[in-house]
Order: sequence, then C-alpha cells, then structure tokens
Amino acid sequence: MLLVSGSILGIYSDHLFPDVISFYLPMIRFQWFLFLFLMPGLPVSAQSSEVPSSVLNLQSFNEFTPTGRNWKLAGDVFYDLNKAGKGSLKPGTGILVNDLSGKSNGHIITKMEHGDIELDLDFMMDKGSNAGVYLQGRYEIQLFDSWGVKNPTSADCGAIYERWDDSRPEGRKGYEGHAPAQNVSKAPGLWQHLTVVFRAPRFNPAGTKIQNARFEKVMLNGVTIHENIDVTGPTRAAAFQDEQPTGPLMIQGDHGPVAIRNIRYKAYGTEPATLTNLKLSAYEGKFKSPADLSSMTPRREMAIDVLAHLAPGNKDNFGGKITGLLHLPKSGQYLISLNFAWIPAETNPANPNGAGELTIGGKTIGVDGRNGGTASAIVNLEAGDHPVVLTYYKNFGLWYARSNDITLAVEGPGVAYTALAAPVRVEDPVGAITLQTEGEPIMQRGFVNHRGRKHTHTISVGEPGAANYTVDLQKGELLQIWRGGFLETTPMWYGRGETQLSVPLGSVIELSGKPSLAVMTDQHSAWPDSNATYNNLGYDVDPAGRPVFKYTLGSVNVRESFEPEDGGRKLAHRFIVTSTGQAPGEIWCRVAEGRDITELPNGLYAINDKQYFIELPTNQKPVIRSTARNTKELLLPVKGKDNGGVVTYSIVW
Repeated sequence: MLLVSGSILGIYSDHLFPDVISFYLPMIRFQWFLFLFLMPGLPVSAQSSEVPSSVLNLQSFNEFTPTGRNWKLAGDVFYDLNKAGKGSLKPGTGILVNDLSGKSNGHIITKMEHGDIELDLDFMMDKGSNAGVYLQGRYEIQLFDSWGVKNPTSADCGAIYERWDDSRPEGRKGYEGHAPAQNVSKAPGLWQHLTVVFRAPRFNPAGTKIQNARFEKVMLNGVTIHENIDVTGPTRAAAFQDEQPTGPLMIQGDHGPVAIRNIRYKAYGTEPATLTNLKLSAYEGKFKSPADLSSMTPRREMAIDVLAHLAPGNKDNFGGKITGLLHLPKSGQYLISLNFAWIPAETNPANPNGAGELTIGGKTIGVDGRNGGTASAIVNLEAGDHPVVLTYYKNFGLWYARSNDITLAVEGPGVAYTALAAPVRVEDPVGAITLQTEGEPIMQRGFVNHRGRKHTHTISVGEPGAANYTVDLQKGELLQIWRGGFLETTPMWYGRGETQLSVPLGSVIELSGKPSLAVMTDQHSAWPDSNATYNNLGYDVDPAGRPVFKYTLGSVNVRESFEPEDGGRKLAHRFIVTSTGQAPGEIWCRVAEGRDITELPNGLYAINDKQYFIELPTNQKPVIRSTARNTKELLLPVKGKDNGGVVTYSIVW
C-alpha cells in the first residue's frame, strides 16, 4: 500500500514545514525566476590545464628492482566478485598483477626514489584480498577488500596502517593507525583510484629528523579520506625501519592478489616558488577592460605583502595593477593559474562584474569575466626571478561573491601547487550543513551539477546502506549513484543559498543522464536524448520511505523504483510498465552506456572499463550495441501483455 503522494517543485526541501513553504513560496518563486533570468545558460568554468605527471612504465619490469615471480604483467585482469582466488589474466602489458598461485610472494620495489610526491594509481582487489602501497618503502596506505564495511578501521582500504612495537603490552602493540574518514571502497573486480599527496620527513644538516613524514592528503575514488596526518615512523611490515629524505615506492606482495595500473607521480623538491616585492597601483571608477587603466593616473600607490586589492576606497568600483617578482627554483614548464574571487563561475556573460590579466614571461593570461574568474596556462620559464604584472577591475559586487582576494598559483618542476602570497583570512565559523541517513531512507530536492550542467528539478535519495542516487524529475533521468555519505547542503541552506547545489559526500559515478525507457521502432533505433512524450506525475512514497516515481510516455504508464540489496552493496532498479493503448513501437529499457560493455565469466556486465557492474536476472539476455558516439549501450526489451511488463536489474559498485 502506498501512503504518501509527493508533488514536484524541484527546488524545495522535503524537510521544510508546509506552513513555511506556503508562506515563502511566492517569494521563492520570484527570487529563483530572477536568479535564472540573470544567469542564462548557467555556465561552468572550464577546467584548467595540468602539468603532466611522470609515468611508471608497465610495459616491462625495467622500472623495478628484481623481485619474485609472483609479479606479472597483463593486458587485462578478472577477479570474481563472489569467489576468492578465481581470477584470471589476459596476455599483455600495462597492468601489474600480484599472482600468488605459485610459491613466490615478494614485494615489488621501484628503482625510482622519491621525497615529496603526489602519487596516482588505479588498483583492483580480489575478494577478501589484502595489499598495501608504501611511500618511501616505509609508510603504508592499506589496500583491502572493504566493500560494504560499515565502520572502517585502520585495517580497511585507504587507511594509514598502524605502527607496531612488540615491547608494548598485548592489545596495544599496534598504534597510530588512522582509519579512513568514510568507506568508499568499491566491489572486488572493479578498478578503484588512489591519490596520495605525501611530504617526506625533514632532516637538519646533521641528519637529525626535525619534521615527521606527513600524508597531506589521501583520496580514494575521488573522496578525501585523510588530511594532514603525521606519521612518526615506519608503519608495520615496512621494507626499511630507518627514516631518510628519499626512498622507493613499494607494493606489498605477501598478503593477497592485487592489480595495479596507471601509476603516475609528480615529485617535488624543497625549495619553494615565491612572489615578493609586491606593489599596488589602485584606481577607482567603471572600466570596460584592463587596458583602460594604462591611460589613467592611480588614486594611490602602496606596497603590499599579500595578493589582494588592499587599497582603501570603493570596494565595488575599482581597478588595480600589481607588480611583483616571481622566483622559480628550476627551469621548465609551469602551470600558472589565476582567479579573481569576485567573479564567480556562475555569472551573467552579458554583464560581467570584472576582468583581469596577468603578464609573465612574455605571455598574457586573461580573464574576460564572461565565463567566471578563472584562467590558466602552461608557460616555459627559466629558473630565477621573473617580473609579473597583474591588472584587473571590478564594476559591481555580488552578494554571494564578496571577497576581493586574488589567487595566483604556480605548479611545475619540483614545485607543488602553490598559492603565491595568499592572504590569511579568518573563515566564517559556519560548519558544513550535511544530511546523513540514519536507519531509513532520506529524500532531498535541490539543484545538482551533472557533467558540468546544473539540473534544477532533482531528487537525491540516501539509503542506510550508503547506496545513494539522484534522479532528474523534470526529464526522468537517473543522473548519478554514489557510495558513502549522503549530501552536503551548505550551498543550499547557509546564508542566501549561493548556488543552491546539493553536493554528494561519497564517491560518485556519473551516469549518462538519458531516459531509462523509450519507445522505439525496433532495437536498432537511436536512443533519444530526451522523451518528447514524457509527462511527470510526481512520486509516491512506499511503506519503507522510498519514492516510487510515476510518469507517462504517451499511452505508456511507468512506475519506477530503487531498492538497495545485499546491505547496500547493490542497488536494484525496477520498472513496472503498463499501456493504456497501442504504443507506436517497442518499449525498451536502456540499462547502461559506456565506452565499453563486457560480459564477464561470472555473468555480470562490466561497464566503462570496470567502473561498475550490471547484474541481470537469470537467463535475461540484453542487447549490446554500438552508438554513433563510439560508445556501447546495454538494452533490455520490456515484454508483456499489451506492450507492458516489468524490468529489473541491479547496479553493483
């Protein structure tokens, strides 16, 4: 029996009291009409370029010291989701695999030695398996099959593993381990991504350690799980028990099967890039371009020690020219990034509130203000000092972009990403406003960014098993799934709600964002980007508190629902389709789209290079076909009496 009917307003929270909604609804509608009118297209700033990483070549073992025969190279690897030790390899290179089927179980160690480093790699776990990545061969990030673990410990995937001291009392021999902030581990047999920003220990000229090693940031599957964690010494089972300025990368080989690929890194030195001798020439008035300042006399000139418009006077109608000296420790390609805080990503391109440009090394990096306040470029620069000129203006203020700070950042050979001469600000004391599931599903409506575009009529559903998802109610599209925490709603509810975005707290998989059902002439018809006959009828809420979405496609009635399975490890997706008349074609369900779709030996379908799995009911055979976009689609027919039927499948990740 269905108990509650939900209307679709798209931008309001299901948690607001009805009397509050009814009182404020006219004002809310007007404010959002005005906001959307002023922000046509809602553009998003383009992503910046990147300084290329060094790549650890996995076409041979030349990058490693001699090791045991348990380490092999493969072109592909399969680990069974349900059965440990049933993996298989395909010939080839590019994937480093620990195969413990023989007698050898040695670790593998790189010839490359590092100090400060940013490390990226993909890994895949066998069911129940255990391994580890050791920075400098001494400090371990744990790799483990932690799929579905509710309360992770320092032994789970992504943990900074514990140190060990046999002289300590029983039960306390292990110490200083750090569990991940949340468990966002994927299923065995899926590729996962690890990013580690590591600062090596520091030593004085006499060789005495003066600063501990530090994990500045660890990210698992796109989610930050550690920040600024000091490690006082080597963790358990390290290759070396001393501490040094540099050491090799080591992958543990004596615990369980693991596959590694795409090992990339940026190694950094200890000499920083600096920006000094800063001088500000300040102007006041309205401007059309940074070039306008060149013919004007400044109102005042002053020395400054941080990068911001610090001149007294008008804070919304000003211009400035800052000169300074950039010191770089090494020659090479540098990524220079520029951002003006008063120009947000979402701005009116017909009336930008500012612009600016930076000149360095004979190259100009410009921000025209029509597409946000950010720009970047890669510039070849020699070691030493380089004059810089930064010119900018601001014509009016925005209530949600009040700061007049400027960010100029540099990254390059031996230099980690560094914000130069950045001002230190006391942050607004507001904490994050979050929604977490506690024993029952929770629903939240709001705006969601999906593939660079803002969707304004969405509902996100959080499940106690951490299998969360977002549906676009306006178009009937499944946008994303994620594992881990539910939502941060600070951008919706703090102050005036700047962007109105609800932001997933876990590890997100963005789906294609197209209709799940369509009426087609036959299975060879192109899948539509949208359904012209889609008519949203709202949603009911079932006794468990989950929404059941209702809509029509012409004469076809649809009830669509989701339900977690296996403790949240899987998400079942179900359609009940009935027809009130003869549909003008066949009804199909588009289960998945990806660069590739592969049927695995265990009957699952791997999507997007093993990003996630699709599990179909027994004996259900899909259609897998190519698209004009050079992708693959997995389709299921909706079969039944009078063009109706039921379709069910599960997403596994």
